[in-house]
Amino acid sequence: MTKEISNACRASLVAAGVAGILASGVLAANAQQQQPPEGWYKACTKQEDVDICNVQNIVIAESGQLITAVSMLTLEGQVNQRVFQVTVPSGRAIPPGIGMQIDGGQTRQLEYVVCLPDRCIAEAPLDDNVVASFKRGQALTLTSVNFQNQQSPVQVSLAGFTAAFDGEPMQQSDLEARQRQLQDYVSRNTEDFQRRLQEEQQRSLEAE
Repeated sequence: MTKEISNACRASLVAAGVAGILASGVLAANAQQQQPPEGWYKACTKQEDVDICNVQNIVIAESGQLITAVSMLTLEGQVNQRVFQVTVPSGRAIPPGIGMQIDGGQTRQLEYVVCLPDRCIAEAPLDDNVVASFKRGQALTLTSVNFQNQQSPVQVSLAGFTAAFDGEPMQQSDLEARQRQLQDYVSRNTEDFQRRLQEEQQRSLEAE
């Protein structure tokens, strides 16, 4: 595999990984009591001569904004590669990277590979040891450092990871339904957050 193919593949991975992450999630039936999408699942697709499977989880704030996303990508075909990605919001301190810890064990540092206007992505090779540690573990803690030099730890449950990693991928129709549901969730919660913010600002002006 040439360097050009590898770089192109990495760019594709970033785009496909994040898009797949943001396509996850389930809504509660009651719109007034919606919960953020959560849980592990597997999505597989084909890009030209490469089969890509993505096992992922996402943590979303009440405002509908991304907090942390975890993605394990496996590529087979013209390109054979396994990649582990963690996505966090932008405004991160770059040199520390992201600390990954499972059940209070030793912390592993993940280096950022790209920062976009709305998110930063750290990446490392995905090997059998990482997968095995996820299967044995109970909780994953991911710690990034924001622009104020404050640590921002986020805990992700590993419950359901083994079933998602070893199980069959979701059907395309189910993935599309989940994507529509998540988009609706993010849109509604973003609008609610902005409305509450405007109300707080108006009350502050009236109190002056």
